[in-house]
Amino acid sequence: MKELFSRTVFSYILGLLAIVVLTGIILSYAVENAIMLVFILFFQYVVLMVMLYHVFDKYVKPVRKAVHTVDELLKGNYRARIRYTANGSIGQLNQKINRLARQLSELAFHEQIQSEQLKTVIDNTVSGLVLIDEKGYIHLVNRRVVNMFGKTARDYIGYLYYDVLNNEKIHQTIQQTFLYEKNVKDSFVHYKGIEKYYLEVVGAPIFNERQLLKGAVLVLYDITELKKLETMRKDFVANVSHELQTPITSIKGFSETLLDGAKDDRATREEFLKIIHKESERLQFLIDDLLMLSKLEKDEYEPEMTAFTMNDLIKEITPVIKQKAARKRISFTNHLQSDVHLSGDVEQIRQMLMNLLDNAINYTPEHGKVSLSIVEIDDAIRIQVDDTGIGMDESVLPRIFERFYRVDAARSRNTGGTGLGLAIVKHIVEVHGGQITVDSQPDRGTRFVIHLPQHHV
Repeated sequence: MKELFSRTVFSYILGLLAIVVLTGIILSYAVENAIMLVFILFFQYVVLMVMLYHVFDKYVKPVRKAVHTVDELLKGNYRARIRYTANGSIGQLNQKINRLARQLSELAFHEQIQSEQLKTVIDNTVSGLVLIDEKGYIHLVNRRVVNMFGKTARDYIGYLYYDVLNNEKIHQTIQQTFLYEKNVKDSFVHYKGIEKYYLEVVGAPIFNERQLLKGAVLVLYDITELKKLETMRKDFVANVSHELQTPITSIKGFSETLLDGAKDDRATREEFLKIIHKESERLQFLIDDLLMLSKLEKDEYEPEMTAFTMNDLIKEITPVIKQKAARKRISFTNHLQSDVHLSGDVEQIRQMLMNLLDNAINYTPEHGKVSLSIVEIDDAIRIQVDDTGIGMDESVLPRIFERFYRVDAARSRNTGGTGLGLAIVKHIVEVHGGQITVDSQPDRGTRFVIHLPQHHV
């Protein structure tokens, strides 16, 4: 009954009271018994109040509940429901409002999931994304952009692009996208500390359903690796051409000299033929190494795995290595644990060891020392090659496994190397699932350490 005395209903109670009073005034002229008149008026007031309560409880109160629930839904509270039981049209209205609330709740839930999924995709994409409206204000940046240019997302969103993106190429791309209303592509170099990155920026216009320009999306691609690969390709072609030119020029020059009459002089003929043979061997070594590298670099390449003992392999190559070391009066020692087993490509492991030991001997002065150590560590073997040679500066160590890279180009060619030895070593180690590290100091020597799993999968 307390609802009857609320501010909303109180006016109706006063209205009913006024009707009863007016009725009493009218009936007072026809009814002489005052007690009877009061009783009639009281009875009339009670009946009207009961009718008012019935109407309020059956119609007004459910409507008020429905209005309150709709207000909550408009505020975004999709958990709001009508808990009041009613019949007839009011009951149907309540059921439909509750059904609408459930559908809105499900829709909001799905939208939230889709929004989170979209945000996750945008944030974790490998390219930088920037969304700009038609006035030039930034509405979205993903994590990649923040990683590229620093700061936080809040330092970009809501600001004009030319105030927070300090790059002329980006400004030009956005301006041309708005001006020409078509995709615009450009590239630039970006520095992050001492690191140098190559970025490609693509601006794409955004149109509404009436084909009016509403903004632009900016996509930033990191093409640093592509640039490095392109540079490596150019260097590789240049290096191969240079490496082939020397022996071919020598073979051609000495053969022409022989054809011009030098073949008639026995001593000259033999000297020139030895040079031609030496240069042809050098050419053959270079071609063999290039073919080996090409095979190792194929994605689908798998080495021919066989089980063998490193002890047998070392016994095979030790006489050759000792003979090379003896020519330079270099002391060669090996420390080999007994019964070291390995599963791998025997020929490739042999070439790997020969390349490392050849390098160690070639770059170690007379009376120096070269040592080989092979031991088992858990389920792997550790191969270590040490020398007391000329060593290398720390700054060049990251590049020594590149094809044709030489620390001392003149001396490398004098040793007869192709410049591909360490590149081949690195690839052999990788296809066997291993790792290689190098430590070196100028004039103090170099140490190569290789870890190979005994059973590569």
